[in-house]
Amino acid sequence: MNKRGQTTRKLIKEKSYQLFAEKGFKEVTMKDICMAAGLSRGGLYCHYNGTRQIFKEIIDDLMNMQDEEFASKMELQQSAIQILDDVLSRYETEMKDSSASLSVAIFEYFSLDDNFSDENAIAAQYQLSVQMWHRFIQYGIDRGEFQPVDIQAVIDLIIFSYQGVRLYSELMPIGPELPARITRQIRQILVKTETEVS
Repeated sequence: MNKRGQTTRKLIKEKSYQLFAEKGFKEVTMKDICMAAGLSRGGLYCHYNGTRQIFKEIIDDLMNMQDEEFASKMELQQSAIQILDDVLSRYETEMKDSSASLSVAIFEYFSLDDNFSDENAIAAQYQLSVQMWHRFIQYGIDRGEFQPVDIQAVIDLIIFSYQGVRLYSELMPIGPELPARITRQIRQILVKTETEVS
């Protein structure tokens, strides 16, 4: 695909993301995306055959971006604590901003019969997150920066608290103190204190 085509696909995904966050998955149409992206129907269908394809690519991009973020920083031997602080800071910001949350759209997308039956795609996404976090937490333990925790239990705490807050923030007001408490507790569980390090 040429550079112009890549730029157009990026624009489509950016505008679609905003629509999915605002309206959920089921309410967004290809016509909505055409209008938001300033494209004709032919121009849009030249790149995507429907909202499902666009949404799946957005989710895949988000997963790949986070995986690459962990992998590239670990490859550079960056401090596990600094990597964790960066990720938790981003998570906290995202949990506070319900207007940018795809949680409802994700729930709607994966609730569709043909998506759910496709070897349970949401379980596959969850497993990708588990693998990514497992590699990272083990990296922190191996470096002596993290506690020797029950890795799976901590991963479940991270994933389900993050997604739970993002979903609930669509249904009720969530104050900034709640995401801060969650990220503070996750950090406290993982990071060794100065006395434990020495």
